[in-house]
Amino acid sequence: MPTTPDVPPAKTVHPLWLRVTHWINAFSVVIMIASGWRIYNASPIFPFVFPKEWTLGGWLGGALQWHFAAMWLLAINGLVYLSLNLLSGRAQRKFFPLRPKEVLRDFVQALKGKLQHASLDHYNAVQKLAYLSVIADLILIVVSGLAIWKSVQFPLLRDLMGGFDNARIVHFFAMSFLVLFIVVHIVMVALVPRTLLAMLRGR
Repeated sequence: MPTTPDVPPAKTVHPLWLRVTHWINAFSVVIMIASGWRIYNASPIFPFVFPKEWTLGGWLGGALQWHFAAMWLLAINGLVYLSLNLLSGRAQRKFFPLRPKEVLRDFVQALKGKLQHASLDHYNAVQKLAYLSVIADLILIVVSGLAIWKSVQFPLLRDLMGGFDNARIVHFFAMSFLVLFIVVHIVMVALVPRTLLAMLRGR
């Protein structure tokens, strides 16, 4: 009888711990953004508000409860994510080295539509910069949020942000950068659907 040749198992691109922490981070970030927009609407910094349909919480008190619950989830899960990335050596393998010349080269290639996504387990320089930037942005969001929430208890954070009012502005623009990252991220996933499958199945 003819035998079927052995098919090598698919390579694991994303370990289970990475997939779990990624989706928990994604969930908590969406909750924080939607509830944060409702909090913003209660005392706008700029002459506009977000549509009520885009917000979460229904009223200021409800939005604050959602926001703080998601904040703790993001902070704890984010620490687990960062710790496992560092301890496993994944952060060093995936994000470094990162050279300005390579970022510029890949960015130009991306603008020309010629930047290939050849491997799911290898990031190009633009991806490395984007992921490192969003990690730094999330840290800034947490720090500026603490400066707003516990302004009296954390005077050093408040002063680093340039005062309470300035901390709100920093928090707003850090949130805006995060929303932009999410939009671009979703567009890229739509263009390369196998990246979503890899984050769901690991392979």
